[in-house]
Amino acid sequence: MRYVLTSFLALHWAIVFALLAFLCIDGNRGVSAALGVLGVASENARIADFDNFGVVAPLATALLVVAVLFFWAFVETLVNDATSRGVDSVVRIAFISASSLLSLVVIGGAAQGIKGLFMVVAVQLAALLASYVAILAERRSSLAASVPQESEVRAAAHGMAKAAAHNSLLSLISGRTGSNPAGGR
Repeated sequence: MRYVLTSFLALHWAIVFALLAFLCIDGNRGVSAALGVLGVASENARIADFDNFGVVAPLATALLVVAVLFFWAFVETLVNDATSRGVDSVVRIAFISASSLLSLVVIGGAAQGIKGLFMVVAVQLAALLASYVAILAERRSSLAASVPQESEVRAAAHGMAKAAAHNSLLSLISGRTGSNPAGGR
């Protein structure tokens, strides 16, 4: 089963963060434009010194890394099947990176004195959280809907039989019998 919602949300967030990284690269108003797209008023964003290369380059790079992580999650959902655990780890890393980056934006914006940034980032974090919960719900529903194959059931039964035989042999070798509750032989 392919994850339609997971692939759509991963692609959506990859595009969002890639566009924000592209807007940050713009020389004279890059970070201000990116914050304006997020919803911060441009007069509040112009107070800070955002045309500095030391601010623009790390922020654009971090946004691009998060975009690449979400795109990687998108590719993983297209390539792997429902039983793969790789999709979960990549999606988790992408969402943790995105929320960490937005938290750093809030901290940096508070240090620069940008007004209204907290609510804008809080809305973006809520959207990220809702996306992550939707992805987890889709993953759990697909795992619950998947019925094990007959070969998987046989392999599990074979493994349990081997474990029971092994435990029985160990108890016979050690002289302890677990099946007789009276303690005798």
